[in-house]
Amino acid sequence: MLKLIQELMRLYLPEGAVTEEALQAHILGQQTLPVDITTSGGLTRAIVIPFHRIPKHEEGRHWTLLCEVAHALQADLDLPAPAVSIASVDGFCLWLSLAVPLPSLQAGQFVELLRQAYFPEIEPVIGTPAELPPCLNRETGRWTAFINPGMGASFIGEPGLEIAPPQAAQAAFLEGLESIDPVSFDRALARLLARTESASEPAQAMATAADEAPAVVAANAAPPSGPAQEGLLLKDATLEDIVRHLHARNIEPTFRHLLPPQA
Repeated sequence: MLKLIQELMRLYLPEGAVTEEALQAHILGQQTLPVDITTSGGLTRAIVIPFHRIPKHEEGRHWTLLCEVAHALQADLDLPAPAVSIASVDGFCLWLSLAVPLPSLQAGQFVELLRQAYFPEIEPVIGTPAELPPCLNRETGRWTAFINPGMGASFIGEPGLEIAPPQAAQAAFLEGLESIDPVSFDRALARLLARTESASEPAQAMATAADEAPAVVAANAAPPSGPAQEGLLLKDATLEDIVRHLHARNIEPTFRHLLPPQA
């Protein structure tokens, strides 16, 4: 078995997804398979994150975001380094390998949380099948291929490769990569969920506090001494007015709210 085929099967392909012979023809450009990285049971061993060029942004912004996300996956989420591929039509992809197949819906949730946290400029891509590198796009005549991440900037603006990439080099890009174990994935997903919740918390807290301000004043503050004060606190007060009013009475306000449970 070719080393490249071994690496593709080790990292990304569910058992029985494609035969060795068909995969060899695929990577040689003899035929281009619509390789499905999701099993009939809805499980996947690969998480593919596309980074397409972003309209109205500076050239190469999508590559910059890919680099930032690749760094965050390792530095912030303690996950193994992903592989990087150049697409045959536009942009790049990050490839994450899962040691144990996951429901594709959970993998999709991970990608969306990651997008919200690190690259919200890029719209989510739904329903687009991943090109398993290396392979030939028969419509454009260009190749998708794994690349050395250190040389990715040189491919900005290039729609894939003009010639087939060397198989030995493709295998070399993959052989040192590791799969994500279930414990590491769950920990990373929990961190993304916590980050999303904490990011939304200040805005929701301010809105909730403003809505509940009259009740907070009624429950914690002494009765206002006159109509003017009542009008200020209960009708026209800002949140800063209310906090200042409570501090003047040695009361520390606490605004609490509950986030809705995650689906």
